[in-house]
Amino acid sequence: MGENVSVENAPKKSWYKGLKAEFNKIIWPDQKSLVKQTTAVVAISIILGLIISMLDAVIKYGIDFLVK
Repeated sequence: MGENVSVENAPKKSWYKGLKAEFNKIIWPDQKSLVKQTTAVVAISIILGLIISMLDAVIKYGIDFLVK
Protein backbone atom coordinates (compact mmCIF):
# COMPACT_ATOMS: atom_id res chain seq x y z
CA MET A 1 0.00 0.00 0.00
CA GLY A 2 1.05 3.59 -0.56
CA GLU A 3 1.90 5.94 2.23
CA ASN A 4 -0.75 8.32 3.47
CA VAL A 5 0.42 11.91 3.37
CA SER A 6 -1.47 14.21 5.67
CA VAL A 7 -2.32 17.75 4.69
CA GLU A 8 -0.20 19.04 7.55
CA ASN A 9 2.92 17.40 6.12
CA ALA A 10 2.31 18.56 2.56
CA PRO A 11 4.50 21.51 1.64
CA LYS A 12 2.71 24.81 1.24
CA LYS A 13 4.30 25.35 -2.15
CA SER A 14 2.55 22.31 -3.61
CA TRP A 15 -0.71 23.37 -1.97
CA TYR A 16 -0.55 26.77 -3.68
CA LYS A 17 0.39 25.06 -6.93
CA GLY A 18 -2.69 22.85 -6.66
CA LEU A 19 -4.83 25.82 -5.73
CA LYS A 20 -3.63 27.72 -8.78
CA ALA A 21 -4.33 24.72 -11.02
CA GLU A 22 -7.88 24.42 -9.68
CA PHE A 23 -8.41 28.18 -9.94
CA ASN A 24 -7.48 28.06 -13.62
CA LYS A 25 -10.18 25.41 -14.22
CA ILE A 26 -12.92 27.87 -13.25
CA ILE A 27 -15.03 28.99 -16.19
CA TRP A 28 -15.76 32.66 -15.57
CA PRO A 29 -18.95 34.15 -17.07
CA ASP A 30 -18.68 36.82 -19.72
CA GLN A 31 -19.68 40.39 -18.86
CA LYS A 32 -23.03 40.26 -20.67
CA SER A 33 -24.09 37.13 -18.80
CA LEU A 34 -22.85 38.52 -15.49
CA VAL A 35 -24.80 41.77 -15.90
CA LYS A 36 -27.94 39.86 -16.91
CA GLN A 37 -27.76 37.51 -13.93
CA THR A 38 -26.93 40.31 -11.49
CA THR A 39 -29.88 42.36 -12.74
CA ALA A 40 -32.18 39.37 -12.31
CA VAL A 41 -30.99 38.75 -8.75
CA VAL A 42 -31.37 42.41 -7.75
CA ALA A 43 -34.84 42.68 -9.34
CA ILE A 44 -36.11 39.49 -7.69
CA SER A 45 -34.66 40.59 -4.33
CA ILE A 46 -36.46 43.94 -4.56
CA ILE A 47 -39.75 42.30 -5.59
CA LEU A 48 -39.57 39.75 -2.77
CA GLY A 49 -38.68 42.52 -0.30
CA LEU A 50 -41.75 44.49 -1.36
CA ILE A 51 -43.99 41.40 -1.10
CA ILE A 52 -42.68 40.62 2.38
CA SER A 53 -43.16 44.26 3.46
CA MET A 54 -46.75 44.28 2.19
CA LEU A 55 -47.55 40.99 3.91
CA ASP A 56 -46.01 42.29 7.12
CA ALA A 57 -48.14 45.45 6.97
CA VAL A 58 -51.33 43.46 6.28
CA ILE A 59 -50.64 41.07 9.14
CA LYS A 60 -49.78 43.97 11.47
CA TYR A 61 -53.02 45.81 10.66
CA GLY A 62 -54.98 42.56 11.00
CA ILE A 63 -53.55 41.86 14.43
CA ASP A 64 -54.10 45.48 15.52
CA PHE A 65 -57.72 45.22 14.34
CA LEU A 66 -58.27 42.02 16.32
CA VAL A 67 -56.62 43.35 19.47
CA LYS A 68 -58.58 46.64 19.59
